[in-house]
Amino acid sequence: MQETAKQCKIDPFRVSNYSFNLRNMTWIPCLILLSIFFLSVSITSESFDAMEGEAFVVKCPKRNSLTFKWYHMEGNKTIPADEGARIHSSGRFLWFLPTAKEDSGYYTCVTQYSNNLTTHSRVSVMVYPYERDICFPSQIRYPKDTGTFISGRVVCPTIDNYENATLVHWYKDCKLLQGKKYFSWNKYLYIKAPVKTDEGYYTCQFTYTYSGNEYNVSATRLFVVKNISEPKSPQIILPKDNDVIEVVLGAPMNICCKAFLGIGNQNVEVVTWDVGDLQAKYLDPLRFQEDYYRFSGTSKEHYGEAVLRVTEVKQEDLQSNFTCVALNAKEYIMATVTLQESCEVNHHRTYMIIGFLILLVMIVLLIVFYHFFLIDIVLLYRKIFNPYTTKDDGKMYDAYVIYPTDATSKANFVDDFVHQILPDVLENKCGYKLCIYGREIFPGEDVANAIETRIQKSRRSIIILTPKLIHCKEFAYDQHIALHCALIQDDIKAIVLEMETIGDYKELQESLRFFLLELSRRTSKSGSAGSFAVQMVIYGSAQQMCKK
Repeated sequence: MQETAKQCKIDPFRVSNYSFNLRNMTWIPCLILLSIFFLSVSITSESFDAMEGEAFVVKCPKRNSLTFKWYHMEGNKTIPADEGARIHSSGRFLWFLPTAKEDSGYYTCVTQYSNNLTTHSRVSVMVYPYERDICFPSQIRYPKDTGTFISGRVVCPTIDNYENATLVHWYKDCKLLQGKKYFSWNKYLYIKAPVKTDEGYYTCQFTYTYSGNEYNVSATRLFVVKNISEPKSPQIILPKDNDVIEVVLGAPMNICCKAFLGIGNQNVEVVTWDVGDLQAKYLDPLRFQEDYYRFSGTSKEHYGEAVLRVTEVKQEDLQSNFTCVALNAKEYIMATVTLQESCEVNHHRTYMIIGFLILLVMIVLLIVFYHFFLIDIVLLYRKIFNPYTTKDDGKMYDAYVIYPTDATSKANFVDDFVHQILPDVLENKCGYKLCIYGREIFPGEDVANAIETRIQKSRRSIIILTPKLIHCKEFAYDQHIALHCALIQDDIKAIVLEMETIGDYKELQESLRFFLLELSRRTSKSGSAGSFAVQMVIYGSAQQMCKK
C-alpha cells in the first residue's frame, strides 16, 4: 500500500494538504488505494524536547506489539538496532547517546501486531543547544507539580526511562538545593513546609551509565503551592535522635527505623535509612541491605519500618551518621544515630582483672583466717559434728598431764590451769579423760611404776613447759617415759605447751630439746588467757586422734 501511495505521489502524513479535483477521474484509483491504506494504518504524533549533549530516550506511543522499527523520516533512513551506535533503537525505545543539534526532526515508529495489523507513530524531536549560564531552555518544561503549605513534592519526570540512573541532584531556578528543608529520595524531591517563595522551576539532574560511558540527563518542571487540608505529620518511634548504638567491629548489625505515617492508607509513605549522604539503595549491596515493612494499628494507624542490615561493621562506619528518614504527604522528619565501638572486650578484660583481685583478696583473707582462727574452726567443727570417737585400743586415758609444781604465783597459775581449766574444758565439755599427777596416782602406790603404767595407758601426753620444769627433778622421770614412748616406741603422742618464755632450750633435757626441734611448737604467752592453751590442747588432741 505504501508503494501505491508513492506512485500516486501522496505522502500519507501530509494527505490533509492535498485538494482533489473529482472531475479528474485519474485520481479515483488513488483515492480508493488511500482509503484501503488508512484502514490498515493508524497515525499518532507526539513531540519531545531535549538538551544538546545529554542522554535522551524516546518511547514509541504504541505498546504490546510484536515488533518495533524506527525510521528517520528525513531520507526515510532505518534506525539501526546496533547498541554501539550513537542513535540506535532498542525495541520500543529510540536512544540518543548523546543528543546533537542535527538530531532534530521527525521519527517514525512502525509497530506490527500478531494479527498483521501495522501502525505508524510519528514523533517530533527538538534538540536545543546548550547555552552558558542557562540551565534549561524555556521550551523544555514538563507539566507542573503542586504542593501545599504543609508539604511539597516534585517528581523527576524522565528518570523512570533510565534503568540505572544514579545520584539525583536538584536545582531551583538553576541553583543547587541544599539544607534540611529539602530531602531527595528516588525520583522525588520533598520540600518541608513550602511557602510561596518555594514556587519556581525545579530541575532534576542525574547520571545515566551505558556501556561504561556516563551521560548527564536533566528535566525541568514548575512547582506551585496550593492550600488544601492538612494530613497528620509522621513521627519516628525509634530510634531517638542523637542516639548512640554500641557495635562490635567485624560483626553484623541490624538497626531499625520505625515510624508512624498517618491514619489509613497513605498516598506517599517512605521510611528509609541514609548513611552519610547516600541513600541505602546506593550503598555497597554486599555490606548493606534494607528491608521495608508496613503494618496498621487497631485504629487504622499506618506504620512503616525499615531495617538496615549491615553484614560487617567497619571502622569507617563509626565516623558516619546513620539517618532514619520518614515522610508522608505532609512532611518528612529525620532522626540521626551514630555508632560507637562496644566496650564489651574492655569489660571482659576488666571483669577478669576484678575477678583476679577478688580471688587474690579471698586467698589472703583465707590465709589470715587460717592463721588466726584455725583452732576455733576445728574446735567448732568437732563440737558440731563430733567426728572423732574413742577407739577400743586398751587405753584408759586420753592424755597424761606433766607439769611442774611450785609455790610461786606463776606456778599457781600453772596449777590452776592443770587442775581447773583443763579438766573443766577437756573432761566436762569435750569428754576427754585426763590423768593428772597427784589426782590419779593414789598414796602407797609405787610412783615410778604407776607413772609408767598410766603413761602407757594414755593416748597422748601433755607437757606443760615452764622454766621451773627445766630444774624440776620430780618430773624428769615423767618426761623421760613420755618422750620415750612418743619418739622411740611411737606408742603415744606428745603435746608441748610453752606456758612461759623459756628462752634458750639448751638447758632442757636432751630428749625434750630434740622433740621440740622436730615438732612445731604452740606458744602461749604468760599474759595470755588460759583458754588459748586449752584450745591448743583440744586441737592437738583432735589432730592426733585423726592421725591414729
